[in-house]
Amino acid sequence: MTSELSRPDAVRAAATAAVPAALADLGSLVRIPSIAFPGFDPAQVRRSAEAVKELAEGLGIFDRVEIRDAAIPGTDERGMPAVLATRAARNGRPTILLYAHHDVQPVGDESLWESTPFEPTVRDGRLYGRGAADDKAGVMAHIGALRALTEVLGTDFDLGVALFIEGEEEAGSRSFAAFLHDNADALRADVIVVADSGNWDSRTPALTVSLRGNARFTLTVRTLDHASHSGMFGGAVPDAMMATITLLSTLWDADGGVAVAGLGHRNAETPEYGEATLRDEAGLPEGVSPIGGGTILSRIWNKPSITVTGIDAPSVVNASNTLSPEVSVVISTRVAPGQSAQEAYDALEAHLRAHAPFGAQLTFSDVDCGDGFLVDGDGWAVADARAALAEGYGVDPVDIGVGGSIPFISDLVREFPAAQILVTGVEDPHARAHSPNESLHLETFRNALVSEALLLERLDARTA
Repeated sequence: MTSELSRPDAVRAAATAAVPAALADLGSLVRIPSIAFPGFDPAQVRRSAEAVKELAEGLGIFDRVEIRDAAIPGTDERGMPAVLATRAARNGRPTILLYAHHDVQPVGDESLWESTPFEPTVRDGRLYGRGAADDKAGVMAHIGALRALTEVLGTDFDLGVALFIEGEEEAGSRSFAAFLHDNADALRADVIVVADSGNWDSRTPALTVSLRGNARFTLTVRTLDHASHSGMFGGAVPDAMMATITLLSTLWDADGGVAVAGLGHRNAETPEYGEATLRDEAGLPEGVSPIGGGTILSRIWNKPSITVTGIDAPSVVNASNTLSPEVSVVISTRVAPGQSAQEAYDALEAHLRAHAPFGAQLTFSDVDCGDGFLVDGDGWAVADARAALAEGYGVDPVDIGVGGSIPFISDLVREFPAAQILVTGVEDPHARAHSPNESLHLETFRNALVSEALLLERLDARTA
């Protein structure tokens, strides 16, 4: 093939040809309900890891392919199984670490799905299924790109490759830092590609250059020693629901912007992005207004947000004329890039304690903090990635921020400070990751796979 085409052109052709097989393997992975959350069958996560291990072994390029786990700090438990495959660099070439995760989110209310969540289904140019986009497509972009590189160069190329497919990202990556520490020598690389983000749209690739951090916790509000009759004592005794609603309302201003002192924001320009696009991509109906101030993307990328994601209180079906003694809520805060997540949590706790109404007793538990991420855009790997994306998609890439969080990236930065980290992805804005009817845009997947194969070819030709 290389005698007829230049090496990059041969890799592009091989990558394009590799897409159907990659999609078939992706379908097989989607059929495995690899949910790592407590209460779900861990054997399915093990089954998924075994399937990924078999795919990695089938490449024939790695010195070692293993399923490994690590201890969860502060517990007697171990994390979910991850796949780790390695091959050493040769002749002065760099080493690239390819990351994705094979665990998925729970499906939620299955009645909201238009097709069975764990049966891959193609409709209108999209592959539907839980994990089809987030992040089993990332797994198969790596595998497919490596297949293409091997098709052209054979198994004896010089680029060093480490493949790390995590098994608990959706469940909080509780053993991630320990896994990095335990396997630091195997994972150490010049370039790290994290295939767990998105693109500007289905046709335009993106490099994620900033991510918000997160501070998530459970807040319990208590006002009574026991439940009491709402008719006998209502109007004189504060119930926990009223106190909780009153307290939560202090977190936002009249426009819906965050109103917590100590939560910072980042000053950075954002591309043009109109309200019509927001409505289309987020599913915001006419008549419901956006919240916050400033450009829309600055609100999503560079400012904090606070969301109540769960509540424990009497359900509608179990409602009675009772004053609730206690209510618990889960508060999820996205932290502006550049601010410490712990600092943000401290500001939130101080605000809530200062604004607790009627002397309500507050308890904070299950605190989980993860720092945001800012990319140094001047590295040679960033330039190579931009060039590969432009060639693979036929459109120049856009540097984007992402309102979501990938907290483990701060662990990568801490463990491997010399590595250049590239955050890429196969999702488009309509992927609906984490939601019912999650899907993968097939053309985006093709372009992502081709782009990564071209990046690997570039790195194999580069002296570290």
